[in-house]
Amino acid sequence: MPTPIPSRTQYVLEEIKRRILTGRLTPGQALVETDLAAQFGVSKTPVREALKTLAGTGLVVMSQYKGVTVRMVDADMAREVYDVRLLLEPEALKRAVRRRASLDDAREALTRADEATDTAERSLANREFHRALYLPCGNPLLGRMLDEVRDQAALVSAVAWAADPSWEREADEHRVILDLALAGDADGAARALHAHIASFVRRAFPEAEFETEPAAERDSRKDGQA
Repeated sequence: MPTPIPSRTQYVLEEIKRRILTGRLTPGQALVETDLAAQFGVSKTPVREALKTLAGTGLVVMSQYKGVTVRMVDADMAREVYDVRLLLEPEALKRAVRRRASLDDAREALTRADEATDTAERSLANREFHRALYLPCGNPLLGRMLDEVRDQAALVSAVAWAADPSWEREADEHRVILDLALAGDADGAARALHAHIASFVRRAFPEAEFETEPAAERDSRKDGQA
């Protein structure tokens, strides 16, 4: 069967998202409906609907006075998003490993990232790698919660990579995480993932304060001091 042609709104939505996450549309940049409609060859209606959806995912901001703009990335925004990731992603991976879920999609995403020829392709593969680690956790609600911050996390990453590319270091860390997971070391894989996320956000936003110690380790240390 041929692949269905996406609706105009879906096409516009995906194209605007791609431009934001690859840096073609930068944080704070105005998104004017008439200009976008002309660029995509559509009416303003699908553009308006796409922008509403993107506002719901946190990629754009709608203001009565400024109109629609790409969301600004600052330490506060990064802290909100990465606090959620630090709390939920390692736990989701731990559960996926313990239930012996397939991580073939993560392996394939890692290969695509290594073979990527441009920033956009590598960024997409990076997003898919992380999603492939948490999605088979066995709790659909947990997966959906992480999906909800996925685009915002990618926006933070895009801004950080533009300032200080760290692809190779992160690729090495990805390989360590996946090797531990494939070996069945749920706790080790979760710790490595937590360290990976924490080190990235510390490098990107050193001025922000993050809770970067795994909760289990923090609680264990406190118990030992009691």
